[in-house]
Amino acid sequence: MVSAMVGRGTALGAALLALLAVPAQAGTAAAADLPTPDDAGLQAVLHTALSQGAPGAMVRVDDNGTVHRLSEGVADRATGRAITTTDRFRVGSVTKSFSAVVLLQLVDEGKLDLDASVNTYLPGLLPDDRITVRQVMSHRSGLYDYTNDMFAQTVPGFESVRNKVFSYQDLIALSLKHGVTNAPGAAYSYSNTNFVVAGMLIEKLTGQSVATEYQDRIFTPLNLTDTFYVHPDTAIPGTHANGYLTPDEAGGALVDSTEQTVSWAQSAGAIISSTQDLDTFFSALMSGRLMSAAQLAQMQQWTTVNSTQGYGLGLRRRDLSCGISVYGHTGTVQGYYTYAFASKDGKRSVTALANTSNNANVLNTMARTLESAFCGKSTTAKLRSATSSATAVEVHEDIAPGIARD
Repeated sequence: MVSAMVGRGTALGAALLALLAVPAQAGTAAAADLPTPDDAGLQAVLHTALSQGAPGAMVRVDDNGTVHRLSEGVADRATGRAITTTDRFRVGSVTKSFSAVVLLQLVDEGKLDLDASVNTYLPGLLPDDRITVRQVMSHRSGLYDYTNDMFAQTVPGFESVRNKVFSYQDLIALSLKHGVTNAPGAAYSYSNTNFVVAGMLIEKLTGQSVATEYQDRIFTPLNLTDTFYVHPDTAIPGTHANGYLTPDEAGGALVDSTEQTVSWAQSAGAIISSTQDLDTFFSALMSGRLMSAAQLAQMQQWTTVNSTQGYGLGLRRRDLSCGISVYGHTGTVQGYYTYAFASKDGKRSVTALANTSNNANVLNTMARTLESAFCGKSTTAKLRSATSSATAVEVHEDIAPGIARD
């Protein structure tokens, strides 16, 4: 099934077929200066994702009062129910941005120093007193990512942890079985271990669970009624998109991975949300509603990931082909790929979801929703003539970044 609905707008004309290499420097245009989102291009991206193996895909654009909603395919392969932009889903590593917001609020409250040793707050936790809170939040701690071992084999790895409940300390211990990957602060190296540490810091400094802190500090103030942290429960509340995990073996049957504890991720990846709620969250974040201007500036101190991406404190910056930079996070959890980003001023926000994972083609394709959403029809028209050799390849970092799979 294909659906497209736009508030105060109509579908545009060109399809997004390729992604040009982005310029070395990108701008920070306000939403009012951005081209109109290209709905036909967005729909083409969703259609391509389905042709590559995603059961369903959807995207919502909130553009300073105008809402674009597009979806294609199914939320549930067993029943054939169509996926819609109101379906809830697992957001994976987008959770890291929520965890970072809580920590930066604690900085505003004088309870946390970004440049203090993690061991100041969690004595003896980490093997090096030089590892700071800032390094953990920017993936420069050198802590090994335990998911490299956990998910070296995709489906067997998932099934071994689907119903398992870990403590934070269990996950830290899995990481510390390995040596650190670099000296503290020496290099960017994405690791889920860092945001397990973030969860431990939140709970130590507040005396509350991360679930309570997310709810009290973010979910309730922003009225995020589709957003939950249910760990260690396994079900997604309410109407939701089922997730489907692609096996490593070519042609293998998709595995319904919807129900799981996500205990292997917790504060690094266990939040459930919707396209509307994620748009609301990143709009609020970038417009300065969730922390002081000083801490938002700290959040945007970028470490280079590659020529088109930077990583701040639990926040990604992506530089698009039209010279615009967008801010948010990607998310991969078994059965779900998420892209959630906003403009610099927060007035345009976009969330896109495909209900599959371990499928590099779908991952690369869904990244193109950002081009159509922020760069508009004129850029889409240029991209149509681009050769496949100019197509940017998405680098997967959210689960087992050391495993060259997707």
